[in-house]
Amino acid sequence: MLLDAKGNPIHQDHKVFSDDWDEIKDWSSKVYMPYDVSPTGKFDRPVSTMHSAMIGRITVTRFAYGIPVNIRDWSQDAGNAVVLTTIGGTARHWVDTDNAVETPVGGSFVVDCSRTDYNVDFDPDHLQLNLTIPHRVLEQVCKDWFGFVPGDALWQHKCRIGGENSSWLALMHYVVACLAEAPDRLAHDRAGRHLEQTICIHLLNEWAARAGLGLDDPAQTVAPKTVRLAEQYMTDHAASLPTMGEVAAVAGTSIRSLTAAFRKFRNYAPSDFLREQRLQGVRRDLISSEAGKTVSMVAYRWGYISLGEFAKAYKARFGERPSETLRR
Repeated sequence: MLLDAKGNPIHQDHKVFSDDWDEIKDWSSKVYMPYDVSPTGKFDRPVSTMHSAMIGRITVTRFAYGIPVNIRDWSQDAGNAVVLTTIGGTARHWVDTDNAVETPVGGSFVVDCSRTDYNVDFDPDHLQLNLTIPHRVLEQVCKDWFGFVPGDALWQHKCRIGGENSSWLALMHYVVACLAEAPDRLAHDRAGRHLEQTICIHLLNEWAARAGLGLDDPAQTVAPKTVRLAEQYMTDHAASLPTMGEVAAVAGTSIRSLTAAFRKFRNYAPSDFLREQRLQGVRRDLISSEAGKTVSMVAYRWGYISLGEFAKAYKARFGERPSETLRR
């Protein structure tokens, strides 16, 4: 990521070192997505190193803040998954509020920030080689290669992959070598698309194996149109709390058939999908709320009547009270 095959610095269209939070935030929002970051040690001014390159539609970055930091509240609206490989120091990735997974040098961690929350701590000597992959790219690769699009059983699964002597780490070494050989070609021509596909297929297989899913299971097929219509309708109308009868009618099927299709192709009920859309909608509104907004105002907007039951469901899903999200 630093030098090409001839030993010359690889050209960057942005600053590669910065101690300015605003500069780093502007860069990281573009190459990853917007998120909240805060120092966790005695140093409050970063000493950041920033390098980036494109492989097809995948953004590859070599990045460090230079001080210990905590990162959370990654933007779901950006629609990106990230794979973070530690090449210096140690990172702690929180899979829930009580449990974290460490990635020492050579370890990687994958999370789809378009489908779930993410919280990570970096040591002061951390250095990361990261991939930012649009969720839509991963879905398309699943359709093309495996004949179906997995549900949230995969996309919401956060896990460590790779490690010392792993094929995934070997692939990352190959990616860096390719960038040294032809950084411009990988960004714009078919060679980049081929490598993009290789990365996505390898990632999906590793990820699915740890989520307990079989992408090559012959029983899996493309989710039927009824499921996709229902998902789109529930996503668009989650705040109005549509009934399952209304959802089934839009999808052109019965509630029983729709439920059976969701169970087969998504491993959960359509009502579970709607519940998740409402909770995610509340969380987005709480994070981006204007002054004067209250938790109850946001909850009512998304169809919640019992604030007690809402708060309980919210904390179970995100590990914090809605009032804590609003204050942040």
